[in-house]
Amino acid sequence: MQMDPIYISDFLSLYQSGSDERTVPGNTIAVQADMPFTGLTKFGGAFLSKFECSQMPHPLLEHITFVDTPGVLSGEKQRTQRSYDFTGVTSWFAAKCDLILLLFDPHKLDISDEFKRVISSLRGHDDKIRVVLNKADQVDTQQLMRVYGALMWSLGKVLNTPEVVRVYIGSFNDKPVNDSAVGPIGKDLFEREQDDLLCDLKDIPKKACDRRVNEFVKRARAAKIHAYIIGHLKKEMPTMMGKAKAQQRLIDKLEDEFAKVQREYHLPAGDFPDVEHFKEVLGGYSIDKFEKLKPKMVQAVDDMLAYDIPELLKNLRNPYE
Repeated sequence: MQMDPIYISDFLSLYQSGSDERTVPGNTIAVQADMPFTGLTKFGGAFLSKFECSQMPHPLLEHITFVDTPGVLSGEKQRTQRSYDFTGVTSWFAAKCDLILLLFDPHKLDISDEFKRVISSLRGHDDKIRVVLNKADQVDTQQLMRVYGALMWSLGKVLNTPEVVRVYIGSFNDKPVNDSAVGPIGKDLFEREQDDLLCDLKDIPKKACDRRVNEFVKRARAAKIHAYIIGHLKKEMPTMMGKAKAQQRLIDKLEDEFAKVQREYHLPAGDFPDVEHFKEVLGGYSIDKFEKLKPKMVQAVDDMLAYDIPELLKNLRNPYE
């Protein structure tokens, strides 16, 4: 998955294997039952009209599907209102992909407000994120060191993770490296970085089975915490009068309610959803109509994570090994 913060493109393009070269419109591919994109219909026709799938015969595409996102807006262009939920779309794809590539240009390292929102929408998928510093042969070695430092500083403010994200440095195109700028040492570095990136891409099919299990476990843990939160909010609602005021009070102090749930059930704080997003979604529902917490169902999830998943992993064989 590519995030390009510099070049602006209207279409989100999908590249996958096909018997012949053709382009399928988004409205068509979203209703095909044999394709995993029916969930995109919730973003409406405004998005689907700017979504397309390019199919072609290629051995690499038999194992990997590429998603090229629209360029992230910056500067005055951020004032332009998109006709669909851009961050929602990127979040949808992030949950289902195996690797996310964020592309940067050495001449433009500023992270725009929209790009910050996109990166925030990738929360929970930090292990999938890789950064590509492209066109690095357009600066000399000394400038490249400064560019790399500035990039890491900018990313550190946005990603908010203690781990250092992997950054691939090079000139990823079919043109020869500009030796006059980078010199022989830089050229050797770029070739090694390109090999590392290609190895990362080639490993995607090998890790696909483990990735699916990992995503399933993450969704199960998220569903369990969601059940605890909903059950707690339901319990805090009055039985007769003042339900509207009580709901607004709970929403306004949702962060405190999260803390109560965390302490009561001894849950890790990092597994809780984003408070602001949860507030926004919660405002469209009536908490009084939520289901009560069912301990037996929560126990069933715990048993699955403790026994069923480990047993599944014992019998799971990777077809790419």
